[in-house]
Amino acid sequence: MPTRIAIADDHAIVRTGLRLVITSAADMELVGEAAGGYEAIDLAERLRPDVLLLDLSMPDLDGITVTRRLHERFPDLKILILTIHEDEALLRTAIQAGASGYVLKRAAEAELVSAIGVVLRGDLYVDPSLVRALVTSPPANASQNLQPGEALSARELEVLKLIVQGYTNRQVGTHLNISVRTVESHRANLAEKLGLHSRVDLVRYAREHGLIE
Repeated sequence: MPTRIAIADDHAIVRTGLRLVITSAADMELVGEAAGGYEAIDLAERLRPDVLLLDLSMPDLDGITVTRRLHERFPDLKILILTIHEDEALLRTAIQAGASGYVLKRAAEAELVSAIGVVLRGDLYVDPSLVRALVTSPPANASQNLQPGEALSARELEVLKLIVQGYTNRQVGTHLNISVRTVESHRANLAEKLGLHSRVDLVRYAREHGLIE
């Protein structure tokens, strides 16, 4: 079954380019297009695509707000941000809002297709030009006082270790024999206790505190 893709961008020429990329791929199906933020939310609610290619800057409702609202309602929806903004702060904000990936619009067609494959596997995709900045700089809201494992339950530590190994929520649930909803609850607790919302930040924290090698 082909991957069901939806597009949301207020520029018709961009939508045309994305449409060509998707329709030329044998394993992808374009199920809908939106020209604004509110329309994107309505489209996702009606069509339930597997992946939403979402512009960050739209006139009626910005991509961050759209991402946050859709992620809360449809946590399994993969939202891939497409933007001209090569900005680390925006990247972090997008990931914290629930985006599965962040691709610059100048990226080649092959890179976009690769990014879609990455997020479908449950991994985070970040444009190569932003990876170094994301990994090397500390998150602004990370807790500075929490010691290794402090305030984390044994189950939260188990979930953390699996997350940083690249497990999706569903895979964590299967491995630990718990529901996906329970995994999501543990992830929310980790985010609140550690002040870390992206997988990249969790990986850095786990390495710094000797929780993984």
